Amino acid sequence: MTVQEKGGFIAAFRQGFIQKEIKEMAAKRDLNIALRRENLLGTNQFPNFNEKITAEFDGSLFEPVDLTEEDADVETLKPYRGAQAFEALRYSTDIFSKTNKRPVVFMLTIGNLAMRKARSQFSCNFFAVAGFTVTDNNGFDTIEEGVAAAKAAGAEIVVLCSSDEEYAELAPKTAGLLKKEILVVAGDPACRHELEEKGVKNYISMKSNILKELQEYQKMLGI
Repeated sequence: MTVQEKGGFIAAFRQGFIQKEIKEMAAKRDLNIALRRENLLGTNQFPNFNEKITAEFDGSLFEPVDLTEEDADVETLKPYRGAQAFEALRYSTDIFSKTNKRPVVFMLTIGNLAMRKARSQFSCNFFAVAGFTVTDNNGFDTIEEGVAAAKAAGAEIVVLCSSDEEYAELAPKTAGLLKKEILVVAGDPACRHELEEKGVKNYISMKSNILKELQEYQKMLGI
């Protein structure tokens, strides 16, 4: 169905057709941004790790603009920016951190050199989008060494960065040594089902809906 078939723009708008089409397109773009198929530099991709907001803003800054008149007889369009949901995400962490410890995400890098480096870089960018403090590492010789370093760093989240082949052994071992810390596996390994059966529940990868998943990690951390 086209605007012309609806009787022109005004008729289509009165019928809600224009609004419906715009909402559907906006939802597709929102999903693409959340999946990072569309990048907003500094927002959902490559954030400034050191940028922090201390000022408090009116919540409307992160909401669509509603300029609807009281006597409007049609549904109105409400403009918003695609970055708003991510800005609200990071702002929540910044406000939380004014009176609480800022969450620390620790990269437990081990095993295959190329894979652990690539996955630690990916994971640092992933969690920094939410304003968490990220701690990268060159690599550890043993899981015990890495877990001890993570605990010493006061990490709330420990991201295991290695190769898919090594996760089968390393992930359950790491999970067994962590108590209150949240274990995250960087990647979507073929052995994921087996790992989940052993209690390893959290994964991040290129397939992740970064917005939804970071909101879930904030909830886990009480933000």
